[in-house]
Amino acid sequence: MTRPEKSFKTAAFLATLPLLRELDRDEINRIAANTLQIEAPRGSVLFRRGDQCTGFHVVIYGQVKLSLQSPRGDEKVIELIGAGQSFGEAVMFLEKPYMVAAETLADSKLLHVARTAIFAEIDRDARLARRMIASLSMRLHHLVHDLESYTLQSGTQRIIGYLLSLIDEQEGNRVQIALSAQKNIIASRLYLTHEHFSRMLHDLVTAGLIEVNGRTIHILDRKKLSCFSDRQP
Repeated sequence: MTRPEKSFKTAAFLATLPLLRELDRDEINRIAANTLQIEAPRGSVLFRRGDQCTGFHVVIYGQVKLSLQSPRGDEKVIELIGAGQSFGEAVMFLEKPYMVAAETLADSKLLHVARTAIFAEIDRDARLARRMIASLSMRLHHLVHDLESYTLQSGTQRIIGYLLSLIDEQEGNRVQIALSAQKNIIASRLYLTHEHFSRMLHDLVTAGLIEVNGRTIHILDRKKLSCFSDRQP
């Protein structure tokens, strides 16, 4: 499933990541020499809660679900990770076991960057530490924003915010978008049950704001959708 990946392509890909963009070629090559390539078909478990963390992952293509599971077996999706995004850096620095599980939602290809290689480069050059801190700070900012939306916004408002986040700012008032994952997974990500998610999408359809065809959403009036309020607490 994994193998050492020392090719120029891997080094070139690593050099495009915000975390590593300021490093020179020799530094990138040393990290690439300690990077594993992972071919992970859909449904592959990359790690489980309690597994030891030996580095962080970067998604080349595909999608990864980070989730928690209750003692009753209920799943809570924490984050959906797509191409070009990384995960696991915070746990890597803490040198503690993973607190979440990671599973691929589509056929995926990832890189696993060894903790030892990152720590060695940080010892050589503090710029990498600054980039890592900036990245972790941005992720914390996103988590606080999520917490704010979960506590202050209704379910319908959360769904609208999610749909609008999938639209390029340059697109027009009537757009078509594709959900990034199955509806039950997105519902969990938005702290909703699958039933509530489906009902609220239906309400938006009834209001004449969207049309739903499987995972394809046709937004009929982007401006009205952004201003819509279900007046729910």
